[in-house]
Amino acid sequence: MSVLNETHDPALRSWLASANDDARGFPVQNLPYCVFRPASSQEAWRPGAGIGDRILDLAALARTQPFSGEAARALAACQDSGLNTLMALGPACWSALRLALSRALREGSPMQQAIEPLLVAQAEAEFSVPARIGDYTDFYISLHHATAVGRQFRPDNPLLPNYKWVPIGYHGRASSIGVAQQFHRPVGQTRPAQEGGTPGFGPCARLDYEVELGVFIGTGNPLGRRIGLEDAEAHVFGLTVLNDWSARDLQAWEYQPLGPFLSKNFASTISPWIVTLEALAPFRAPFQRAAGEPMPLPYLSGAQNSAAGAFDVRLQATLSTAQSRGQGEAAATLSRSNFRDAYWSVGQLVTHHTVNGCNLQPGDLLGTGTLSGPEPDQAGSLLELTQGGKTPLTLPWGETRTFLQDGDEVSLGAECVKPGYPRLSFGAAVGRVLPAL
Repeated sequence: MSVLNETHDPALRSWLASANDDARGFPVQNLPYCVFRPASSQEAWRPGAGIGDRILDLAALARTQPFSGEAARALAACQDSGLNTLMALGPACWSALRLALSRALREGSPMQQAIEPLLVAQAEAEFSVPARIGDYTDFYISLHHATAVGRQFRPDNPLLPNYKWVPIGYHGRASSIGVAQQFHRPVGQTRPAQEGGTPGFGPCARLDYEVELGVFIGTGNPLGRRIGLEDAEAHVFGLTVLNDWSARDLQAWEYQPLGPFLSKNFASTISPWIVTLEALAPFRAPFQRAAGEPMPLPYLSGAQNSAAGAFDVRLQATLSTAQSRGQGEAAATLSRSNFRDAYWSVGQLVTHHTVNGCNLQPGDLLGTGTLSGPEPDQAGSLLELTQGGKTPLTLPWGETRTFLQDGDEVSLGAECVKPGYPRLSFGAAVGRVLPAL
């Protein structure tokens, strides 16, 4: 479990002025990773670190060989087209590189002159998925979301008996995960209008977003070797923002008996930035169950997890439409929630995923599932906000929505905020709906 060190000193400032602008959320205390290249170029994709309004080109920095020891080894791994090689090295190398970059980017650093030419403006870059994602698993860890959705279908018994005992998850599709996506409305079968009738077929009519975080795996585990809870976070590279879009009407027809298929595999959008667990150390919180809740089974219980297994990460969903953008209106805020309210922790997800010997690999992605809060305005999906489409939302410019329409753009953001500490941003997962093909 990551602990506080000199990189977390709230008084640290960078020689790059934009890094000290709290509104940007990319101070020297953050240093999130991405994979980028200059926009509209055919240059190779390469890893970068976010600082202020710039990206430090880590591949170019590696060619200058400025560091030694584990930091040098970690930086050398940043000459790949993705972050997988770095992810595979483990926490000691990750921490050494973070420390070296922090010292290089602080006020008074003797490396300023050498690093300045290696900075690329974020506004002049394009981004790729930050790692080669071999496998994707989506969980369902928000008790508030599961209860709200379950109540729509089972008012008297919204949660299934297993929910409070086992982190529910399913394996998803990795190939359709992207950044800054524009995707066509999915098409598929829908439930027959009457029992025993012929299913419908056509464009999804109940398209929804899901506010999630993604957990990127760093070092993996051999097949057959489980990861214990006390070691689980050492296998996590960092977190990103995730929108796991959902075609609710397709899902209602197809999900039994094996779960979602076409209703989920058409697109999943992530932020291009990964914030490391070490950067999040100042925002840890106790992981506790409410009074009366069952305690996890022994393999999912541990002192470290209870003391500081949760993270205070604020989440927000906003929506713009073709009409609002044409009128120059600001995007509408749909909801705000917090990762702190999840029913299962990051460590518990990793531990449960591997308890039967499943081998995780560098770059694998675990989705948290929709992260809703206890209040109605903290719902992480339109399914909840509109009560299954029964209560339309009225947007500030006059349009209404029950589910997403063509031209709608959803932006999911995340940040860590507390008094006396610089704001940390996760960037945004932005996706726009195009008409069905």
